[in-house]
Amino acid sequence: MGECRRGKGQQKTEGHLAQKSCELVADGGRRVCTRRIAGMKMLIKKTNREKEKLDTRSKSISRPWVDEDLRDGTDHHLEEEEVDEEWQGLDENVAHVPFVAERYSEAEMIKRSRSFYELLNKRRSVRFLSDEPVPREVIDNVIRTAGTSPSGAHTEPWTFVVVQDPDLKHKIREIVEEEEEINYKKRMGDRWVNDLKRLRTNWIKEYLDTAPYLILIFKQVYGRLPNGKKKTHYYNEISVSIACGMLLAALQNAGLYTVTTTPLNCGPQLRALLQRPANEKLLLLLPVGYPKKDATVPALTRKPLEDIMVVM
Repeated sequence: MGECRRGKGQQKTEGHLAQKSCELVADGGRRVCTRRIAGMKMLIKKTNREKEKLDTRSKSISRPWVDEDLRDGTDHHLEEEEVDEEWQGLDENVAHVPFVAERYSEAEMIKRSRSFYELLNKRRSVRFLSDEPVPREVIDNVIRTAGTSPSGAHTEPWTFVVVQDPDLKHKIREIVEEEEEINYKKRMGDRWVNDLKRLRTNWIKEYLDTAPYLILIFKQVYGRLPNGKKKTHYYNEISVSIACGMLLAALQNAGLYTVTTTPLNCGPQLRALLQRPANEKLLLLLPVGYPKKDATVPALTRKPLEDIMVVM
């Protein structure tokens, strides 16, 4: 036994652990301060207790259907607000009915699949859109088509905002161009900006004024039931993304063109401008119309089938 220098003359502070001196014990040929060992044990226990509390809280607000890579910057704040609110599951009483499918011959299947591919292979991102009017019924039908998309637990977590008013379109353009200029000059980084140079794109978005329609697609991160309780929207971003793909195909089928835009840092302002509720977040903005007569597109090619498909 010996005496720890650090313990000499020290007053009692924490019960039996704080003594005027602390004993030294043998530990594999070394002398170790027993008070230091006890202190370390207490620290470990405290850390473990705090970790358990954190794990418990994390489990209570867990959203296993939310892909971490798909959250936007405001989802975390939204979840904190939701913790104390009451959620309710979906109605279990849904009738199941016989399903009747239309079946084609193999030759017809091959013909239809080839024709559909050839149609969509003509799709291009067009940034030069004319102001020529488009029948409103066409827009209604393509959005109806997008609304047939599958969704997590059939929650249909999408809102399609169609803007045709010229003044409102111009306000959207002002918001987007202001943020996009900052994006190009500060936020996006040299690599991203350089990769876009070959597409000859920048923060000037004339098509937001000229296109007869702007379609802004919002994902609903949760819904509301008739009784006011919140309804979980499972995989809402994936569900809405699938609907966007179907919308693009429907536009191509109708002979209309667009360019997919994801206005970085514009979501909150556009949501406020369009008076959308807090549970909706902007996912995509599509200007829709006919190409200008002098419209150009980059001479790009698509990957061949063998580069995108693996058969096992």
